[in-house]
Amino acid sequence: MTGSSIIEVKDLTRRFGALTAVHRLNLEVAPGEIFGLVGPDGAGKTTTLRLMCGLMAPDQGQVLIAGQDAARETDAVRDHIGYMAQRFGLYSDLTVDENMYFYADLFGITKRDRDELLPGLLQMTRMAPFRKRQAGRLSGGMKQKLALSCALVHDPKVLMLDEPTTGVDPLSRRQFWDILKELRKSGSTIIVSTPYMDEVALSDRAIFIYGGKKLAEGTPAELPRLFTGKAYAAATAPTFETMEKLRGIRGLQSRRFGSSIHIYTGASDTLGN
Repeated sequence: MTGSSIIEVKDLTRRFGALTAVHRLNLEVAPGEIFGLVGPDGAGKTTTLRLMCGLMAPDQGQVLIAGQDAARETDAVRDHIGYMAQRFGLYSDLTVDENMYFYADLFGITKRDRDELLPGLLQMTRMAPFRKRQAGRLSGGMKQKLALSCALVHDPKVLMLDEPTTGVDPLSRRQFWDILKELRKSGSTIIVSTPYMDEVALSDRAIFIYGGKKLAEGTPAELPRLFTGKAYAAATAPTFETMEKLRGIRGLQSRRFGSSIHIYTGASDTLGN
């Protein structure tokens, strides 16, 4: 591992039959950095995160977390990582406190340490007023904050978040990113996958991936200069019928990004009425 990197991904590849979900991906992440994985649905973001967490073995390549191989030293690597899946995976019939207790028990945290740690976590994530509420009765944004609290319960060095703000209202999205910035100040390294282009500006660095391949990498200021052509956001739901119609228009490329559609044209092309 290089002295300035806490995460190294080298020629990472994963196939599912004839589909190559991640293709020879390379990246490095520095300690204390918010790093974005940006791409449309099906770009390979979730598979990449699962490979980085050691939840899935690569067909080739390597992931190093704090110098340890994610595929071969899985238990050691998981002690360093807090992982938040794309889908809400907590127990809906348990309260906020009970979900937190459950995760603390999974990581072998003593009751004394747990009782000292949890109030601070819940205060930071703005969940302290809801400790006795069942998880199933929380709003979408509050569920994501609870999932984040559970991912932080063992004080990981690296936090990996799979589309944590997808489907969340704009206010909750902003609050969630405020929490991530607080975590970065405390020294956490954060990997965030997202379909939202505006969240690139909130990262320190980001990569654009499509078809499992890295298309571009840089800071928010550098990335726009790497692309030619024009991009439009369509103010319509990305239904199957809409996507099929757009694919039938020559000269256009369209991709689903979360709950929106992005349309791409050449640099000299324009969209008519």
